[in-house]
Amino acid sequence: MTAPHTPSAWWRSAVVYQVYPRSFADGNGDGIGDIAGLRARLPYLADLGIDALWINPWYPSPMKDAGYDVADYRAIEPLFGTLAEAEALLHEAHALGLKVLLDIVPNHCSDQHVWFQQALRAAPGSPERDRFVFRPGKGVNGDTPPNDWVSEFGGPAWTRTTNADGQPGDWYLRIFAPEQPDFNWDNPDVLAEFETTLRFWFDRGVDGFRIDVAHGLVKAAGLPDVGPRSLPAHEDAHHPHWDLPGVHAIYRAWRKIADSYADPRIFVAEAWVHPGDRLARYVRNDELHTAFNFDYLVAPWRAEQLRASITGTLAAHAQVGAPATWVLSNHDVAREVSRYARPQTAAPLRWLDDLLSQPADFALGLQRARAASLLMLALPGGAYIYQGEELGLPEVEDLPDAVLQDPMFAQTGRKSRGRDGCRVPIPWEGAQPHFGFSPPTSAPPWLPQPAAWAALSVSAQSGVAGSTLSLYRQALQLRRSDIGLGGYGLQWLPSPEGTLVFSRGSGFVCMVNVSAEPLALPAGAKVLLNSGALDAQGRVPADTAVWLQTE
Repeated sequence: MTAPHTPSAWWRSAVVYQVYPRSFADGNGDGIGDIAGLRARLPYLADLGIDALWINPWYPSPMKDAGYDVADYRAIEPLFGTLAEAEALLHEAHALGLKVLLDIVPNHCSDQHVWFQQALRAAPGSPERDRFVFRPGKGVNGDTPPNDWVSEFGGPAWTRTTNADGQPGDWYLRIFAPEQPDFNWDNPDVLAEFETTLRFWFDRGVDGFRIDVAHGLVKAAGLPDVGPRSLPAHEDAHHPHWDLPGVHAIYRAWRKIADSYADPRIFVAEAWVHPGDRLARYVRNDELHTAFNFDYLVAPWRAEQLRASITGTLAAHAQVGAPATWVLSNHDVAREVSRYARPQTAAPLRWLDDLLSQPADFALGLQRARAASLLMLALPGGAYIYQGEELGLPEVEDLPDAVLQDPMFAQTGRKSRGRDGCRVPIPWEGAQPHFGFSPPTSAPPWLPQPAAWAALSVSAQSGVAGSTLSLYRQALQLRRSDIGLGGYGLQWLPSPEGTLVFSRGSGFVCMVNVSAEPLALPAGAKVLLNSGALDAQGRVPADTAVWLQTE
């Protein structure tokens, strides 16, 4: 059974803009982005041509992991503003025709969450502790963690507590930072609490949620050791704390809540799983609506791997009647300009740590990123744009150690540079930092901006033919027009090795020359948009994409 293709199912082909609030726009001058700044920039987003925005966590938080350590799921972090401001933002975005998605973090909370504070004060085996994953340690004195699980940020995935008498106590599971205890999703209190949270925000007009670590909520019974495994975790169908069948019952319950509204709400999953048929399980018609396609995100700029990712994704999603959701970057991965600036081998590039040892050609990286954007926006389904992507921003690779805030840096003994390089506040205008990110007399931005970003600011690129911002604006305008991008089919056309050529709708053709000799246009074709200049003979050179209308 497939999901109906109805005009109200806006999410099936929506372009969603990701707002990382700390780094989008600062309205009060403290150097940290906030709701006031975002509200002031809503017209920019509407003019860009997107359909919706997704806002990273704006809840009260100690900020040990940039807001993904949530202390209260039904309030607003004072750094960002107030609940009244959030409600005003929802109203103003809707008035501009924009949907609004929030981030929900169900795998873990902050260690300052009232539930976890109650659990620390409670005895082993108590109802308060059963909301989390507490276990006694191994060894005579319980000094060894309960199993061999490893944190995503480095080091063991367990932290030991201290009893009221000062003696070492049980351990609690935290797959991420020590300040992020994992919930126990076998506990009915946890299920009820999150269902209440969904309704709290849906009742205020929120149109949907992006689900953080959607594949991680349920842990294997008995918490068995991971042990030696040959596959990466996201490819391992039998991993003890990733992608277990129990997550799907949770999302079926959530879908019923979303569908209970007159204007049904939607979900998008952050689920790092592979291959595509495993990802497709999350978007069956009684579960979540969409899921980020990370297989596509990490695919190198090589035609054969891009084509395999596209073909596999579309086939897997077609089996469950769901649209694909394409993405090139986000707040957790190195920006695509910098990834594509490196030699493109078969190995995927994800983190800044994957890039630093390799030579870089940033002009080439930008050229490829522009072509990749036209390829992504021509594919069937929805797409996500990470703030600054439309400006062609590169990763900031040389942030001083003293300013790094990502917990990956500390937990790996300062070996990993972490994710701060893709989170630097974006440039709006002016010749020097803070580039209009904050009011004129303000504190410095929470992460320093490169001086070279003056040429990449919104004002520097607005109205400039050939700029990356103009390319995105044109592409999004064309995508909304009647050029054949509203449906769900794709037909591959014959093309040389190193190229991707496909048609959609009635006469629309996308040609991408990844690495081949210049590619001739079809006879009589009209160029709608191109990511870079054609050659003197009107052919498509390598690292260039073109949208065409053919007869």
